[in-house]
Amino acid sequence: MAWNEPGDKNNDPWKNRGGRDQGPPDLDDVFKNLFGKLGKMGGGGDGGSGKKLGGIGAAFLIGLLAIIYFVSGFYTIREAESGVVLRFGEYNSLVEPGLRWKPTFVDSVIPVDVQSIRYQSSSGSMLTEDENVVSVQMEVQYRVVDPYRWTFAVTSPEMSLSQALDSAIRYVVGHSTMDDVLTDGREMTRQRVWEELEGILEPYNIGVAIVDMNFKDARPPEQVKDAFDDAIAAQEDQQRFIREAEAYAREIEPRARGQVNRMNEEAQAYKERVTLEAQGEVARFEELLPQYEKAPEVTRQRIYLETMEQVFSNTSKIMVDSGDGGNNIMYLPLDKILENKGAETKSSLERMRNTLEGLQNNVTNSTNTSRNSTVSGSGLRGDSNRGGR
Repeated sequence: MAWNEPGDKNNDPWKNRGGRDQGPPDLDDVFKNLFGKLGKMGGGGDGGSGKKLGGIGAAFLIGLLAIIYFVSGFYTIREAESGVVLRFGEYNSLVEPGLRWKPTFVDSVIPVDVQSIRYQSSSGSMLTEDENVVSVQMEVQYRVVDPYRWTFAVTSPEMSLSQALDSAIRYVVGHSTMDDVLTDGREMTRQRVWEELEGILEPYNIGVAIVDMNFKDARPPEQVKDAFDDAIAAQEDQQRFIREAEAYAREIEPRARGQVNRMNEEAQAYKERVTLEAQGEVARFEELLPQYEKAPEVTRQRIYLETMEQVFSNTSKIMVDSGDGGNNIMYLPLDKILENKGAETKSSLERMRNTLEGLQNNVTNSTNTSRNSTVSGSGLRGDSNRGGR
């Protein structure tokens, strides 16, 4: 039969007579009964046996408390942490990661993460040096390098770092132009904020090292955003045109230098050719000088003929002398003939020269004939005049 069956009223293990409360007893009652039994063991019955039992109970209690005290002193410092040990509330030492023990109620340990990268951000609308308003948001990455300074240098290191970051950003933005903050000077602005933040934190010595500084956002106010976007687009076009001009300059410069070198080489070659031709002419005249001294007239005539042959070889017009003593000159526009007939071969030119020679002979013969006729007519008139007389 179960202890809590309706028919059995004396089987309640917690001695709840009457069945009004079927739950477990109050803890205060349990401890009160325990200490009452220990008191009876110490003071009741035989005096010697009571003292002996009382000593055993006290020793057991002291041993139990000692074990609890010893066990409660164990603690663990994780691998990425360093522990700051306080003894009676005063700094005592630093402990490395691992399983450690401390005397409870004497030492207390504050674990500090010294390997993880922490983040602190700041943002706000700020006035630049050229009296423009920009909205800037920056984030600093830092790491704790001195747990003791981080714990005790200032009251709240996170708040101190946040205020120092705000101050650094506002100082740098206030001494920069809007273009430097929003466009081509962002990297320089970031570096200046980093340096300014380190300078602010140095006197406080809160035990942190700045790992990196990032621009999360930098933009003009919403009211002028469209106009600013147009200005940014114009600046980008300007940079693009500059790059295109530089590329064109890099492309055209080697070509121009090549042309310059070619012209220099051609000029040098022309100079050498003219010099050599002049030297050749001088040498030729020096060779002709003895011949000219021996036969001046013949040499002069030969030089004249050679010169005229060279001159007339460069023209397409030919003048033909009709004969000795005649006044008729034949002019043939060979350039027009060549334009009408096209390019002629060497054989056709030879035939033309033969034709010209034939024409010259015909003109000479006709001129002689006319002269002879004139002479004969004069003779006949003379004879007739004599006969009449």
